[in-house]
Amino acid sequence: MDSPSEASSMAQGLRIVRLVADREKWGRRLLGVSQLASDLDMEQSRVSRLTQELCDLGLLERVERGPFRTGPRFFDLAASLNTGWVRESRTELEALVATLNLRSRVSVRDAFRVILLRASSNDALPGGFVKPGMVTPTWCTGSGRALLWDLEQAAIQDLLKDVNFIGVGGPGAAHSAQEVCELMDRDRVRGFTLAAEEFEHGVYELALPIRNREGTILASLSVLGNRSEIEPRAGKIAKVLTESADRLGSRDHRRETVREAQAL
Repeated sequence: MDSPSEASSMAQGLRIVRLVADREKWGRRLLGVSQLASDLDMEQSRVSRLTQELCDLGLLERVERGPFRTGPRFFDLAASLNTGWVRESRTELEALVATLNLRSRVSVRDAFRVILLRASSNDALPGGFVKPGMVTPTWCTGSGRALLWDLEQAAIQDLLKDVNFIGVGGPGAAHSAQEVCELMDRDRVRGFTLAAEEFEHGVYELALPIRNREGTILASLSVLGNRSEIEPRAGKIAKVLTESADRLGSRDHRRETVREAQAL
């Protein structure tokens, strides 16, 4: 196992890469050492050392002591991760559209947030807010609660202890961690999550976890529609989603991508 100092350096290095990549992605002004240190609340000397190491690895690059941008090895790693179930999810989402005539999404969890990884072509409309990277809450979305599926009640309570539930979500949204736990108990009995107008008025979302071969949750797979499209055939939709999630989970190549990352 890595020593605490090595783990700390890795975590701080990843924070730097993430900040640089995010600013570049959204077209924001790129940063040098002092600005990175200020934004990340880290010592400037430590940021200087870590960015040099990241540049040596090719994950960042810097021209003539200018601001940092993502380097070529960052894109190589990103491409290597876009394999297996992530790559195949596009086809699965479009198959769900053809079969169910509903919008479909694949999402992942970041603490109490849900990050949209990919949406079907009938969901990601030009100029709309539904696009990869969109962030929604775990507690009032079907996709979010599917990602909480394996957590015990105490873990859910701890995860949501600092969340402000007021003013978030639609008319069916939970207003406390305890209400979220009660919804999770109901969901587990029937085998899928169903969020009825919990995030948006008039929108129903049915979701299931995507698991790898070891049973670990990788992401959630969900479909969205109105009440008449979802409720009367919830069992059929869940069956179709289960088959799709099983296919995606069987294509997880996490071990291979970890080895590629370690080769860096």
